[in-house]
Amino acid sequence: MDEDWKPLVSSDQTSEGSDRRDSTDFLDCKAKRPFHVEHKNIVKDDLRERVSSEASILNSRLHYYSRLTASSDRLLSPPDHVIPQPEEIYIYSPLGTAFKVKGGDGASKNPSIVTIFAIWNTMMGTSILSIPWGIKQAGFTLGVLILSTMGLLTLYCCYRVLKSPKSIPYIDTSDWEFPDVCRYYFGKCGQLSSLVFSLVSLLGAMVVYWVLMSNFLYNTGKFIYNYEHNISDPDFGSNTSVICPYQLHNSSMDISITSNNTSDALFHFWWSKTNTIPFYLIILLLPLLNFRSASFFARFTFLGTISVMYLIFLVTLKAIQLGFHLEFHWFHSNDFFVAEFRTLFPQLTGVLTLAFFIHNCIITLMTNNRHQENNIRDLSVAYLLVGLTYLYVGVLIFASFPSPPFSKDCIEPNFLDNFPSSDVLVFIARAFLLFQMTSVYPLLCYLARVQIMGYLFNNSYPSFFHVITLNIFIVAAGVLMARFYPDIGSIIRYSGATCGLALVFVLPALVHMISLKRQGELKWPSAIFHSLLILLGIANLLGQFFM
Repeated sequence: MDEDWKPLVSSDQTSEGSDRRDSTDFLDCKAKRPFHVEHKNIVKDDLRERVSSEASILNSRLHYYSRLTASSDRLLSPPDHVIPQPEEIYIYSPLGTAFKVKGGDGASKNPSIVTIFAIWNTMMGTSILSIPWGIKQAGFTLGVLILSTMGLLTLYCCYRVLKSPKSIPYIDTSDWEFPDVCRYYFGKCGQLSSLVFSLVSLLGAMVVYWVLMSNFLYNTGKFIYNYEHNISDPDFGSNTSVICPYQLHNSSMDISITSNNTSDALFHFWWSKTNTIPFYLIILLLPLLNFRSASFFARFTFLGTISVMYLIFLVTLKAIQLGFHLEFHWFHSNDFFVAEFRTLFPQLTGVLTLAFFIHNCIITLMTNNRHQENNIRDLSVAYLLVGLTYLYVGVLIFASFPSPPFSKDCIEPNFLDNFPSSDVLVFIARAFLLFQMTSVYPLLCYLARVQIMGYLFNNSYPSFFHVITLNIFIVAAGVLMARFYPDIGSIIRYSGATCGLALVFVLPALVHMISLKRQGELKWPSAIFHSLLILLGIANLLGQFFM
């Protein structure tokens, strides 16, 4: 009777014991291939009812396949397309009953709303702080058009990545990621290139994190020091709620130099945004990067959602307080307003490439979606929410920036730098983002370690020496950039355009065209469109160096 309860086609030939009879949760749908009974072949839902003769014949056929060869030989295994989804699997017993498998992978799937906000939360990174600056670089009108267009293009390329495993015939690609697809089409070189460019985006994000953590720690400490010593920020204009670091740098003003107080000068000497703070962070973060697992830090990922929601609240409140300050000068700037169309627009496209980048993990996120038939809809809704969030923050900050007395060119790559350190609401935002980034940075470093060490040594933790060496290299990159080039806008656009060249534009387009070519379905409109996508990715990267 034990045989009646075992899957008919299974990789496990050992007895499971009589205690498994009352449960079917032990079935692993990827390793075992139980018999499937279509809904029309089940007489009734009652387990006591017998199945139809058609289902019995189909069962005998599968049973025959399983007797022909061992489960390790897939030559005569039933084709993958006849194996149902986990939630549609039924077990058939020679006694004539069919019952549905409960539990398993299907029970852990996420509803569409969870999947949509998981994608939104994943994309909502540090790029949101640079969107207003990017719109300023492109011009207000052109910036809004570029943001909408880049959202649509990156959505389509992400759709192509999501569909790429399903375009491969005769192979089970249910657990494949995009690097596996690249290896199928381009060999080991394709897999390596996708890994390298994915690491570029990851390392770029970690460098930006280090620069921002230095910035937030500096301003947090400055706020506490000024509060304790009852020091107010200097008035850099008629509107004291906003400052212009751009004008401050051009006039060579420095608070630490102009201060006549020895304690103030000493504080600014030891508490410098570029000279000392990046090195202080080493003491805090480097020991946290050497743990074997990052599960503890993964618990704080929810802080990303809270920080974005607070930023939206902060931007809304500041826009209400400052009001809108807009004038439209289509091709020429003046003392206070920038032109609507500017030649620096590639800087915005570089930022947006990273801002909309989720292509290296979209397959994993969508695999956990409960209703796979809604994947495209859910992906589109998520991109729409991301685009609207970027538009909301970028447009409000740009429009409400007080011009006059300041020029729109004063908008910083990190728009929080346009608010004085004495602003309590901005202080809360900086302190909260500092804590969030401090907890997420070890997780990013862990992901980089898993990819690098896994590829080189097939082990994510080969030894403490290997791990500490890699971590020192990663931390050194962040420290050097925070010390000598703390421009997060440029770092984001360079890393975004570099990783986007391969993972957003070139590889998805090439994979799709090759797949259509092999099927004999490649038409010239599709070939031209996807070739233009590749050229767009190349132009986006080159534009970062010439604009």
